[in-house]
Amino acid sequence: MSAAEEGRSLGELVASATAELSGLVHDEIALAKAEMRQDAKKAVLGSTAGMVAAFLALFAVPLFSFALAFWLRNWWDIPLALACTIVGGLYVVLALVLVLLAKRKLGGVSKPERSMRSVKESAAVLSSVKPHPRRAPADQAGPSA
Repeated sequence: MSAAEEGRSLGELVASATAELSGLVHDEIALAKAEMRQDAKKAVLGSTAGMVAAFLALFAVPLFSFALAFWLRNWWDIPLALACTIVGGLYVVLALVLVLLAKRKLGGVSKPERSMRSVKESAAVLSSVKPHPRRAPADQAGPSA
């Protein structure tokens, strides 16, 4: 059944094709946004863990560090220098754990592969479509002169 037999004009067909193409592009953009949003959440979590690790490694919370060092010195009766070294080592271990967590979270961020694959498939389909001239049926050719 041809478009003319369905009662659809060329303008209606073009409008329909344009609407379908617009919907396809809109869906591709929505998919890409959803994938980017998902990866952005991972990046924020990983970056936050990295910033906390940097804060702990650089500043090492001096007040609590000295308090713990003095507690170790009094409890175990060890030299103050050794107590401070033990506290510093604890902070370094904690910072390393947070760096590894940040690296794992940031390593999970990837490019939007589903969107790219879908766009390539859509482009392949659209590039293979070739316009065909429409033949007018004999009864619609118009009056003979």
